[in-house]
Amino acid sequence: MSQTEYRPAEANDPTATVDFDKTPPPARFRLRAQLVDSGSQSWVLAESGNLQIKIRVYAPHEGENAMHAHHNQEHSFVVLQGNARFYGPRGEAWELGRNEGIMLPEGTYYSFENSGDDPLVVLRIMSTMPGQGDPDKRLGIHGEQIEPHSPENKRPDKTVFREGEFYE
Repeated sequence: MSQTEYRPAEANDPTATVDFDKTPPPARFRLRAQLVDSGSQSWVLAESGNLQIKIRVYAPHEGENAMHAHHNQEHSFVVLQGNARFYGPRGEAWELGRNEGIMLPEGTYYSFENSGDDPLVVLRIMSTMPGQGDPDKRLGIHGEQIEPHSPENKRPDKTVFREGEFYE
């Protein structure tokens, strides 16, 4: 990434009422992820108190989730590479390709899979609901909690990375 030009006149403005030493700095990140042949992997790119951005990679024809909902977060997926098929609890199905996304409000039930022959790379943006518990908690269709890395969540036991191959 290139260096941002520094303009000290704004920060040193004697009429400014903001103490910039007490404000949070921006968080820069790069969209880069190692591709996989089996399983899935995610990397947190940036996060703050209520917002998290991840890049996630899924092997061809594999999915991550059983039908579930998050009752303490809202999130969105944006397809960067490959194809994803999202499913709703009423039999709905949405096929998403590159530069397409889906928004999942708090309490939305869904599941998805990589519907293509290449690794699926998605950007996952999540906003937590403060004071409502663990944002990673998933509730299944029978009201039970589903652990992310469990057989109930239809997640493969092992991730196999493609040596030297990355999405960038």
